[in-house]
Amino acid sequence: MKMPSNILCTLTFFLTASFGMLHAQDNNVNTEFGIKGGVNMSNFYNEDADDKNMLFGFNAGLYATLPISDFVAIQPELLFTTRGSELEYNGLVSGSTKFKLNYIELPLLVRVNLTKNFNIHAGGYASYLVSSKITGEGDIDFEQEFDTDNFNKFDAGIAAGVGLDFNPISVGLRYNYGLTTFIKDGDNSSDLKNTNFSLYLSYKLN
Repeated sequence: MKMPSNILCTLTFFLTASFGMLHAQDNNVNTEFGIKGGVNMSNFYNEDADDKNMLFGFNAGLYATLPISDFVAIQPELLFTTRGSELEYNGLVSGSTKFKLNYIELPLLVRVNLTKNFNIHAGGYASYLVSSKITGEGDIDFEQEFDTDNFNKFDAGIAAGVGLDFNPISVGLRYNYGLTTFIKDGDNSSDLKNTNFSLYLSYKLN
């Protein structure tokens, strides 16, 4: 499958920035590696999206912190993360329907340590869709897997957040804002994009 040009440019930027910062890194400042995971609160958005349709999921993976000064670092990550939306209904039948998209995600963030224990971070992410399904709970229970070929497999967007560091544990809150649509067909829902908040806990391994 041909990769969309905007996604290719995003990935190229991520890789170029990572290698450039690694080359420029001060050898006297230690690189950190760790694991992280947490809770996602996801939704789809367009002009008609409803914030009440939030779906709870999770994220988990690895991260590295590559310092370029005492206060600034580049932080690449490799995550498995869930996206989606939930619709609740109450009429002739009642229950909820959950639409779930699972991604492998590569965030690349600039991290600024404002104090010893508080940081802000911002940057972008690129992700690849690995599975998708819809489930129903309530008066009618069902579960159906979707072929990922029905969706745009590559997603990209911007991310920003804050973190509290208590060596070797950190906690943080991050917001991801998708810039690409994930539905291929041309119906009225084809302009839907991903958005989510992530509440995470990380542990430094070195």
